[in-house]
Amino acid sequence: MSIPAVKSGNVYTLTSANSSASVNSLLGRRRHRHKRNLSLGAPPTTSSPGASSAEAASPAPSASPLSTLSLDRKTFLRQKQSKQLQAADKSWVRSDLRRGCIHVHDWLMPSHPRPVLCTVDTTARDIAGRLDALFIQLHGGAVRRLGDDERPLQILNDYLSNLGFEDGWRAQEEGMHAEIGCLIRFYFGKPRSVGGSERVQLSGVFNVRKGKLALPVNRWSKRQVTLSGTCLIVSSVKHAHTGKMHILPLIGGKVEEVKRHSHCLAFSSAGPQSQTYYVSYDSYTEHLRWHRMASKIASQRVSSVDLSCCSLEELPPQLFYSHDLTHLNLKNNFMSPHRGVPALTRFCKLRSLSLSNNALSEFPLSLCDIPSLTELNLSGNRLSCLPAEVGSMHNLQTLLLDGNLLSLLPTELSSLEGLTYLGLSFNSFSCVPPVLEKLRGLERLCLAGNQLSVLDVAGLQWLPVHYVDLRLNRLQEVTVADSEQLLHITQLDLRDTGLQELDVTCLTRLELLRCDRNSLSILRVSGHALKSLHAAHNELRRLEIQPAPENLTFLDLCRNKLSSVPDWVCETSRLEVLDINYNCITELPVWLLSSGSLRKLLAGWNDVCQLPERLESSQLEVLDLQHNRLTELPHNLFIQAQSLRYLNVSANKMVDLPAASTSEDAFSRLEELYVTNNSLTDKCIALLSGHGLLKVLHLAYNQLQTFTASKLARLELLEELDVSGNRLRSVPTTILSCQRLHTLSAHSNCINTFPEVLQLPEIKCVDLSCNELTDVTLPETLPPKLLELDLTGNPRLNLDHKSLELLKYGEPTQTSLWKVSNTPGRFHGYTEASGVRNKLCVAALAQDSFCGIREALYGVFDGDRNAEVPHLLQCTMGDVLAEELHRGQRQEDYMSNTFLTMQRKLGTAGQRMGGAAALCHIRHDPMAPGEHGGGCFTLKAANVGRCRAVLCRDGRAMELSDVHTVREEEEYRRVRQHNAIITEDNKVSGVTDSTRILGYSFLCPSVTPRPHVSTVTLTPQDEFFLLGTRGLWELLSPAEAIEAVRNVPDALAAAKKLVTLAQSYGCSDSLCAVVVQLSITEDCCCFCEPPPPPPSPGAPPAALAYSSSGVDAGISLPPTSSGTVSELSSEFSTSEMSSEVGSTASSEEPPPQPESQMAPLNPAGRVAVRRPANGGGGFHRQFSGALSDNGLDSEDEEPIAGVFSNGSRVEVEADVHCLLRHDCTHIHVSGANEPPSSLTALIPPPAPPSSPYLGGDSGQGTLGRRGRANGSVACQGRNQDLIEEAADAPVRKQGGYFNAPAQPDPDDQLIIPPELEEEVRQIIQQQQQQDSTKIYGVMAHERQRNKPQIFPS
Repeated sequence: MSIPAVKSGNVYTLTSANSSASVNSLLGRRRHRHKRNLSLGAPPTTSSPGASSAEAASPAPSASPLSTLSLDRKTFLRQKQSKQLQAADKSWVRSDLRRGCIHVHDWLMPSHPRPVLCTVDTTARDIAGRLDALFIQLHGGAVRRLGDDERPLQILNDYLSNLGFEDGWRAQEEGMHAEIGCLIRFYFGKPRSVGGSERVQLSGVFNVRKGKLALPVNRWSKRQVTLSGTCLIVSSVKHAHTGKMHILPLIGGKVEEVKRHSHCLAFSSAGPQSQTYYVSYDSYTEHLRWHRMASKIASQRVSSVDLSCCSLEELPPQLFYSHDLTHLNLKNNFMSPHRGVPALTRFCKLRSLSLSNNALSEFPLSLCDIPSLTELNLSGNRLSCLPAEVGSMHNLQTLLLDGNLLSLLPTELSSLEGLTYLGLSFNSFSCVPPVLEKLRGLERLCLAGNQLSVLDVAGLQWLPVHYVDLRLNRLQEVTVADSEQLLHITQLDLRDTGLQELDVTCLTRLELLRCDRNSLSILRVSGHALKSLHAAHNELRRLEIQPAPENLTFLDLCRNKLSSVPDWVCETSRLEVLDINYNCITELPVWLLSSGSLRKLLAGWNDVCQLPERLESSQLEVLDLQHNRLTELPHNLFIQAQSLRYLNVSANKMVDLPAASTSEDAFSRLEELYVTNNSLTDKCIALLSGHGLLKVLHLAYNQLQTFTASKLARLELLEELDVSGNRLRSVPTTILSCQRLHTLSAHSNCINTFPEVLQLPEIKCVDLSCNELTDVTLPETLPPKLLELDLTGNPRLNLDHKSLELLKYGEPTQTSLWKVSNTPGRFHGYTEASGVRNKLCVAALAQDSFCGIREALYGVFDGDRNAEVPHLLQCTMGDVLAEELHRGQRQEDYMSNTFLTMQRKLGTAGQRMGGAAALCHIRHDPMAPGEHGGGCFTLKAANVGRCRAVLCRDGRAMELSDVHTVREEEEYRRVRQHNAIITEDNKVSGVTDSTRILGYSFLCPSVTPRPHVSTVTLTPQDEFFLLGTRGLWELLSPAEAIEAVRNVPDALAAAKKLVTLAQSYGCSDSLCAVVVQLSITEDCCCFCEPPPPPPSPGAPPAALAYSSSGVDAGISLPPTSSGTVSELSSEFSTSEMSSEVGSTASSEEPPPQPESQMAPLNPAGRVAVRRPANGGGGFHRQFSGALSDNGLDSEDEEPIAGVFSNGSRVEVEADVHCLLRHDCTHIHVSGANEPPSSLTALIPPPAPPSSPYLGGDSGQGTLGRRGRANGSVACQGRNQDLIEEAADAPVRKQGGYFNAPAQPDPDDQLIIPPELEEEVRQIIQQQQQQDSTKIYGVMAHERQRNKPQIFPS
């Protein structure tokens, strides 16, 4: 049967040429309606010259539609292809900016949209025709019917413009993507599933019979039965093709068992016209489930109904069966004041009604006819005035009118004597409405986000309210009034008002004052009744409270400019919490630490140099003194502060700790101790044993060399231990006494023995990276709760195949993920750390060879509490950026368009979830023809949310990012322009505090993904740059982060240090940090064509090394290796050398390296060899860090090299690369039944110099593998597959690398006495020099041209 695809009008449909009857008549009629002219903006019968042939296509003749029940796979694919835009259609659209395409979804088949070509003048009536309507859905939410005169294409263009697309042509291209439906979608007919799917409790296909069983007329038939909300929904038999459903209300009805039929239930509705449906189930289990669920619904008398986000224009008929309805939620619908709202008068007992966000432009007068109404919510609409009839709602107690366009209130509102709460926030009031003075029962007045410029305190005396909310007004002046007339005001909120001075001493009964996030330098408050004062994020230098507040319990003064603690604080006898973080305080008085009421003292980030030597009795439970200049604590701190449970003295100059108690048998109550980034030595370890209740201990980045085993054994309740960044050589075996330990972090030490930590039952995370481990001793089975084992940065690590198999495959119920880092000479690396919930909600992106050898891409992504969005960004954003670069758009737009396009790429995940992102793209910009030089490297950074990038230029922090919040005037106006609500914590609609962020499309256009973009030309003064997520920058300033890692040579260790510091400073969220080191020289812009690879040696060398002779002064090369290395196969032919080494050799010049540095070489078919970085041009970098958890690349179907995963979040990281040192360093993997010489890493040949490109890898240096477009893959040419080769237990091949043993068999090795080792080493060196002179004498001219040489061992 031939099934031609017919292009009919605006919709591509499918017809059958030979079909004589329709199985589905509805589909036939619907498709017949869809036949329109292809271009609705043009005349239907004529076409303009040069227009597409499709534009003038005449309607196809009527044909019988193809039955959807008989579609095979080929027909389905043909139908799907026929609904896609063709090349001619795209050409027609691109010829005029006023043209475009919308994708219309059918309500029966919403997954297959039909493209409709139209212009900005095409109306919804033109598209939908007379018989049906066109609907629009934003971000997967409610569906609204479009008016006949509304223009769909113009709506789409406006949406994209508000999203952030500034170029009309680029917005036109974006609109032609069918994936745009996740953001804005058009429907032909209202989709049946909208608003009801989340309320479906039970559903299935069963035998159903209607009416009495005794009547022979009714028969059993298979129907779709759904128990949704309070109704039983049964599909129709006669009208099954139309999708008609019968709805049976169950409230007050009956659900009975039918004894004459097995597994049968009878559902009956209530009322005089009750109906009965009999449903027969297939099993007793199914019968029981339905009986229990339906019986609950039938027995209850529902008084509260939630119909929010149901796309309702009118009330559903089944709702009127709820006669006792008292609470009704109709939020986020499209109820009309003249159609749907009047029906609400039928509910005579209705007390609470929510009609917020219904796009109401006028107050529904029918609401005044509901006398029982006590609570009415009309927030988020478009009301510009209130009618006088509102005064007749005498029982109204709560009236919410926030987020409207009100500027005046009617005088009739004063008759609402029972009104206690009135919400007028985010309207257009310029002053306090006078009518409020007559509302004597009013308790709360909310005028946040209005247009008040003056706070007339005297005018508040006429208001009976107790709570006044005036935040987010632009107040310029606060007047003073008589205090005797203001005794009724107890709470005042003046946050984000821009005040510089504030005097509210006239409010003598004020109990709560919030004035955060202003510019206050002087604050005067009455202390007669003050209980809580919030004045953070100001510029306070003086705080006057008279008299001393005896009832004050909470005082927040953080992030100000106070030089000392106010004197009146000592007179507060009830103060429990004092926050003075981020000030300029130099001294903490004795009475403050010895207060009898103070429980929590936060005094970090100040300039305190010394504390009192001794304390009196203290009731402190939390003491935070981090980021000061302390060298010691009071000697009796733990003795006098018996209630102290939390102590943080990180980032000080501590050299010792006070004793925990007076005797060894006594224990303190301390549970958490943070002393990271100090100068503690080994003698402080003995003092820790007195803290027997300690659960968290952070001793990172001190000067510890040993950890006394007996002292660690006494910390039996320890759960988290961090000793990173010290000089420890081992972890005591007594760590087995800490049976509750779940986290051990000991990276960046000198540990050479694997601790027995994997024998602990609760262990989850072990970080032993950047150490000197030589072997790993694993138990027979891995701990059941183990999530991460980090062994990166251990170049001497030896793993046998038993350990590899255990780590690779784990237990049957547990999967381990290998994440391989690179060699220790790292120039860039990243690390990720999960939060306290053990959920990794961050991700990093690192692509060294991005779109060519002169580009690189790095990024970090933060999903706050969701892990889906960060990993979607990690896997997709590189591809999207590459597509934007391929478009050839303006250079300043490609980064912005990448973020905007990602909003669509996130799909449905981005509708309700979101994430912050920071992206750094490095590329080489060539100079114009005729100009001197070859261009320069530029760094383009873009960010949304609180992910940021910072560049270190000449030792100083240069910020590349900006954080957009509602505190910026421009952002605030944009958010308010789209009628969004800002909650008390400065979050848009209570979701996010960033106005620029990816995802959260339901907040668009108040929140957009348009990024902040900055471009910097890299110079020799640029040392490195950092990327970090929100948690990192909340606790580390850019300058502090730069200073912390500037002297750390290893990029992975630097990234780990940043994360460790942030965790010790108090961050409990997921963290991600990327460190990229730069080496830009003056001649980095010189371009030269890459020379051919060096000629293969005539004879196979035994080893490869670099030469430092014959090099000009401008470029320094490393000295010749003097270490002993493994032999290369004697059958390693010239062709093999060319295919495995020559094709992957870097086109860079080697940098200066320490003596005898070597790098590993991979076997054939694996990842490219690691090449030396460039010392003369470009910038150096080497990737190292964790890979993502996806086992497959986004483009390649092959598994990622070195990654073994089956979808679990369990992670095990290992670094089995060679350490570049003076001695012979190689990888040794021994199996159970084969000699230990099964695999050895060798040194790659030096790479010829060429143009300065970004990094040691290129897209051509992957031995036949494509450059990854996925950020989950590490640097392609850095031997991450070496661990895979070891795990696979490689067999000997006939030729090439594995033909000869990579390392001599131990039985064949010559044993050299120690006294002759030096003499033998000298003889070997002399022989190497002679052989190199004979073999490579013909290459002398290469040395004169600054090219490295290859020498045999």
